Amino acid sequence: MNFHVCGTQGRPTLLLLPGLGVSHEIFLPLIERLQDRFCIVTADVDGFLLGQPSRFTSVDDQAAQAVRYVQSGLGGHLDVAYGLSLGGKILSRMLERNAITVDHAIMDAAPLLPLPRWTVNPLRYYQALNVWTCYHWTGFWRWVFRSHYFDVLLDEVRKVYPSGRSQAVRDGYKSVYTTRLEAVYGADIHYWYGTKEAFVARPQAEHLLTLLPSAHVEVFPGMNHGQLLIDHPDEVAKRMIDMMNV
Repeated sequence: MNFHVCGTQGRPTLLLLPGLGVSHEIFLPLIERLQDRFCIVTADVDGFLLGQPSRFTSVDDQAAQAVRYVQSGLGGHLDVAYGLSLGGKILSRMLERNAITVDHAIMDAAPLLPLPRWTVNPLRYYQALNVWTCYHWTGFWRWVFRSHYFDVLLDEVRKVYPSGRSQAVRDGYKSVYTTRLEAVYGADIHYWYGTKEAFVARPQAEHLLTLLPSAHVEVFPGMNHGQLLIDHPDEVAKRMIDMMNV
């Protein structure tokens, strides 16, 4: 993983973990709104590094790297941590380790449960093809979706795809969907998802509540996967500011 520090030193710490196939730059609009109030650390996940060939290892390896960074660079403590999709999965494994303190954690549509074993290979090859088409046929997908939300995702795919190419996508999906969250530790845990992804995300939220009944689950009407962050960074920033009262 590559880590990037910005914002204001001495302010509360905020860790941002991106999803599969995107870089830390997906957080730039959010960072712009929070840089005066937080010391912000963003990460790029192995296999999806900007301008650097790499291979995806595993969700647990990425979580271990992030934990070591927090221990060595931030005194083992985070005020707020936010993970989008794969980033939320990584964050969940960090919380499962219980090796650092995270005051407020937000998992945005994180996949916490494994898929049926027989579905994993077909889906990871399908997703690799999907990402390949996004990289090579960006203009086509923009025409199909005609949406700022998809524009941002397509731009992000184009940035990081050359790092690990389809192999990183396949390895990432396999690691994500063959592991199960078994425990979670933290005083203030949030799980977010949109109504347009509820079929997939609702079981993840329900699983989290079986592990931690005090977790806060929030569903955003009309939102798709990652859309709250992309289309409404002001809302995400406000919620983080309110958590810390900064």
